[in-house]
Amino acid sequence: MLRLLKRILVLAALCGALWFAADFYAAWRLHAALRESGLSERVSDCMARRLTRKLSLIELMKLQKLEGDKPTLGAWVRAVRAVGDDRVVMVTASSAALCKAGLAR
Repeated sequence: MLRLLKRILVLAALCGALWFAADFYAAWRLHAALRESGLSERVSDCMARRLTRKLSLIELMKLQKLEGDKPTLGAWVRAVRAVGDDRVVMVTASSAALCKAGLAR
């Protein structure tokens, strides 16, 4: 019985670590993609943190479809509309506006 409990605890710890690692990796990739598209370091960092905090991993995976040069926040928001998910568009647009204005960190 004790051996089973230990295995369950180890499995739970492993799942938790994997979950946080996936979230960290998603934030890192999103930040890199925003920087490569031409956004500033400050705005990219702010948006990556907000998007990974507010969107699920499945919704973040939808953003992988966005490739290419998007040097302005307006271009990013227009490109996100192509994803077809209203929640992703809303979070991206609000994050872009708040991060650009300096109201979010």
